Amino acid sequence: MNLFADIRALVIDSLTGLVSDGVLPEGLEFANVAVEPPRDALHGDMATNAAMVLAKPANLKPRDIADKLAEKLAADPRIAAVDVAGPGFINLRLADGVWSGLVEGILAAKGYGRSPMGTGTKVNVEYVSANPTGPMHVGHTRGAVFGDALASLLDYAGYDVTREYYINDGGAQVDVLARSVFQRYREANGLNPEIAEGLYPGDYLVQVGEDLKAKYGDTLLDQPEEVWLADVRVFATDAMMEMIRGDLKALGVEMDVFYSEKSLYNTGLIEAAIKELDEKGLIYRGVLEPPKGKMPEDWEPREQLLFKSTAHGDDVDRPIQKSDGAWTYFAPDIAYHYDKVKRGFDEIIDVFGADHGGYVKRMKAAVSALSDGKVGCDIKLIQLVKLIKNGEELKMSKRAGNFVTLRDVVEEVGADVTRFVMLTRKNDASLDFDFDKVLEQSKDNPVFYVQYAHARVRSVLRKAEEAGVTLTDTPRFDDPAEIAVARKLADWPRQVEIAAKGHEPHRIAFYLYDLASDFHALWNKGNDNSALRFLQDDPALSAAKIALPRAVAVVISAGLAILGVTPAEEMR
Repeated sequence: MNLFADIRALVIDSLTGLVSDGVLPEGLEFANVAVEPPRDALHGDMATNAAMVLAKPANLKPRDIADKLAEKLAADPRIAAVDVAGPGFINLRLADGVWSGLVEGILAAKGYGRSPMGTGTKVNVEYVSANPTGPMHVGHTRGAVFGDALASLLDYAGYDVTREYYINDGGAQVDVLARSVFQRYREANGLNPEIAEGLYPGDYLVQVGEDLKAKYGDTLLDQPEEVWLADVRVFATDAMMEMIRGDLKALGVEMDVFYSEKSLYNTGLIEAAIKELDEKGLIYRGVLEPPKGKMPEDWEPREQLLFKSTAHGDDVDRPIQKSDGAWTYFAPDIAYHYDKVKRGFDEIIDVFGADHGGYVKRMKAAVSALSDGKVGCDIKLIQLVKLIKNGEELKMSKRAGNFVTLRDVVEEVGADVTRFVMLTRKNDASLDFDFDKVLEQSKDNPVFYVQYAHARVRSVLRKAEEAGVTLTDTPRFDDPAEIAVARKLADWPRQVEIAAKGHEPHRIAFYLYDLASDFHALWNKGNDNSALRFLQDDPALSAAKIALPRAVAVVISAGLAILGVTPAEEMR
């Protein structure tokens, strides 16, 4: 059920009729014909650009097309009025029965707003992928919320979604973790830990050291590093991943796949990926140009094994093997995405921190090369979060000592508030997270404002039940404030598809705020006009009036579910 799609279908049918009538030439492409809300609601309920986009290919004036199209559209019983504005924009006003039918349809439907847009498309969404060296911090939190909401949005739009976490357990940072844990192991055995520069000093490793002692006693104390490093590395990584899984659970995030970077090494996967690129003529030995700008003093031209990424849109070719034969960090990344392609995904989405900006083109080039351009790759960069408390930026953590953890934030304000606030800005815009403001009960706090709308509906339903009102799906309303709410409800399926197509879950949060705003405006108008109140003296009239807020609750609940937020039953 999608009212905008239905009216667009009417426009396309009318245009096809104009072709049959000889008004429009054969062979016109209608893909760019859109039906959207007008910029000014006073102009109507919907508007179409059909005449404007078809004028040039039809070799006609936009106004001439618009006048003929308006005649066709006006004949449909769903259209109350058609107005041709300016050079050829067409504004439509829908019949009152359309809005009541919409609300009735929302209440009767299962999953209003769900879209078949992504049917048959397999999408891999990789997000969080924090190094397994400590608890998740606030920067990871925003990426986790964004990725999880995006995955839910795509699922709602009909895509087959896999949520994936890439465990960066193949690099030198995990050796540093193992050495750091070993010092806490020494501490657990009554020795002074030697936290040298470069090791992880966080107190979160104290318990890991205790657990290591519980397993090995003091048997590792006098052993050289080469004896214990591999075992401690595995032990420490497992401990950190257990901690990270707990962090994700606290935030309401569940992954389908945890993929270990280590599994790429010594298994032939890296070699297989490079071989595939080589067979496509994209691997060669060469010397890169020096870095742009000031040349580093230690730079010297060296022949390396290079991936011809410029053939797939990159700015420069990329080294995949060093002159000493070791793989660069890019090689396992290529292999990992090679594996994603081989797993049959039609689209790959990576959610990275803002510091990965230089990574975007090379990774897109790799996926394009590995899939012959058949697999799409979108990389979303998550900008930083600034935490503010009592008017000052918060930099210290009670738990980690040097950064604010995900648990700190969730324990302070709750998972629902954390998730919603993290989605009140587009992913590539910085975000201020003010602890005081996110708990404030005012219109300026979008979390409260949306939740309050849902809670108000639930309150009405409880009072209706107490009054013995038997609910009906047939609504009754005609006031402009009521129509405004219905008009916003009609836009839900369209907003889902726009957000899913653009990989922009923040649009859902914005939409919910706007819907809540229209609903609260109607509620406040009812304070002055008793005819607009949902509960009336006549039980049958109450049942009909309550249908509209029930539809609002359906949509708010669906939208919050996409964001991973539990709808409020009441506000305390």
